[in-house]
Amino acid sequence: MYLPVVAIIGQTNAGKSSLFNRLVRKSQAIVAREAGTTRDNVVGKVEGKYILIDTAGLKDPSDDFEAHIQDQIDDAVTSADLILIAMDSTKYPNHDDKLIAKKALKSGKPVILLLNKSDMGEALPLDEFYSLGIKNPLRVSATTGLHLNELRSQINYELAQLGFNLNQKEDKADTLKIALIGRPNVGKSSLFNSLAKKQQAIVANLSGTTRDINRTELKYKGQTIELLDTAGLRRPGKREVGIEKFSALRSLAAIEEADVCCLLIDSTESHSKLDQTLAGEITKAGKGIILVVTKTDLEHKDSNEILDDLEYDFNFVPYAPVIMTSSVEGKNVTKIFELAQQIDRARHAELKTSDLNKLLEDAVRSHPPAGLKNTHPKLRYMVQTDTCPPWFVVYGSNLSLLHWSYKRYLERRLREAFDFTGTPIFFSFRNRD
Repeated sequence: MYLPVVAIIGQTNAGKSSLFNRLVRKSQAIVAREAGTTRDNVVGKVEGKYILIDTAGLKDPSDDFEAHIQDQIDDAVTSADLILIAMDSTKYPNHDDKLIAKKALKSGKPVILLLNKSDMGEALPLDEFYSLGIKNPLRVSATTGLHLNELRSQINYELAQLGFNLNQKEDKADTLKIALIGRPNVGKSSLFNSLAKKQQAIVANLSGTTRDINRTELKYKGQTIELLDTAGLRRPGKREVGIEKFSALRSLAAIEEADVCCLLIDSTESHSKLDQTLAGEITKAGKGIILVVTKTDLEHKDSNEILDDLEYDFNFVPYAPVIMTSSVEGKNVTKIFELAQQIDRARHAELKTSDLNKLLEDAVRSHPPAGLKNTHPKLRYMVQTDTCPPWFVVYGSNLSLLHWSYKRYLERRLREAFDFTGTPIFFSFRNRD
């Protein structure tokens, strides 16, 4: 099922991140009083009904970095199904507010104007905002939760008017979603067609052919698999208008929607910083990851040399398996399905508390954690609190003294004892008091 995309846009310090956190019901975006705290899109899934994206604010276009933020707003207007404009209700609308509203309305997408901080006595009358041309502005407060239930109802209504069935379950329990992620022209559409065994995506040599999420369902060993092919993510400085302007929000939404992400890497090109950034985004989202090397039929470099380069450039995801593929020759294509199923099982694994505490006891005995002269961290017991991704909580005392390298050590011991191929695992450390 295609999940609609809802984007929050607006000027800095209007409360976009606070509204985002309220709607997704978790503190996923950074919230601070300083304007411009949010520097990148933050993506979350709301009640399994839609993807919510918090964009950075509109700032000075003469600043190259801030011009990139304006591009994010343009992406939101272009790629979202529904646009939320957040404004500070205590400030009169200025030129930038009118520009944001104009861009949003010009897109033809439904727009909801949110007047945040309406619980404050300085909130202006509604008449001051009618000049923006957006009907029925909604007074809200991310701090107190004022009218947020009305906002949720309004979002659901607007998406229903667009034809989305929000009452439908997100997907079948046994459906495995695999997203193909990567730079433009890295071979995503070719691999998509090879996996789906039908020419459903447009295959061309031009970069940026796929501008939205292309998807298809198929069966593999009795399991339903949904393939998501995304637009290529281009570096901010390479963004262009027209056919080559990629839809970054759709790609981020695909990562959020997927269970396992295949990060495609062109064997004929050097790895870029963007490849590493994408791997980091997939990991932060807690999704399974496979490094898929494409176009190996064109590459004369030795396979061991390719693997050595990958090991060096992606050392922060040592658990990510690597597959060498060729869509033209069909080399190792179906192995992606087998590996994705293995990773999905690892993401759903639930370990016994007794096994975890035996592992923790052995790890501490073999390598006690360092501390201060008379104070050392004590790790008492460990439990698993979640799956998809697996999450573990370690209880003890003086855990603030625990060095980051020891946390890496515990993760390594856990991976050696249990199969967590291709899936990130997360830890929390809590003092018993």
